[in-house]
Amino acid sequence: MFEDSIDRDPQSVACIFCAITRGDVETDYLYEDDEIVAFRDINPQAPFHVLVVPRRHFPSVDAMVQDARDIEILGRLALVAVLVAREQKLADSGYRVVTNHGPHGAQSVAHTHFHVLGGHQLGVRLG
Repeated sequence: MFEDSIDRDPQSVACIFCAITRGDVETDYLYEDDEIVAFRDINPQAPFHVLVVPRRHFPSVDAMVQDARDIEILGRLALVAVLVAREQKLADSGYRVVTNHGPHGAQSVAHTHFHVLGGHQLGVRLG
């Protein structure tokens, strides 16, 4: 169903997030459409910790400025992060949306993803 929207380079074939978006790894989505999925992090850092991931493989957020379509997906990732947080009733108390790029940015999976964290008082330190 989503074959055309997934890059088939060797990096995406071995990518865990590509496997999840293809349905190779069973995951309950909190959100899904043709371009984006959201699912719970397997190693949550807060009571609510969801990852918002494009189905198409991008190695990092920095790689998403190549053309207008990629930039549109980047904006939709942010929109889905907000929608998921609102659906979980986190808007009033607050939540955090984070993305990491590269080793110094603590990126652990080389596939663009946004973390949505909330459900308790988050610390102020980010780095």
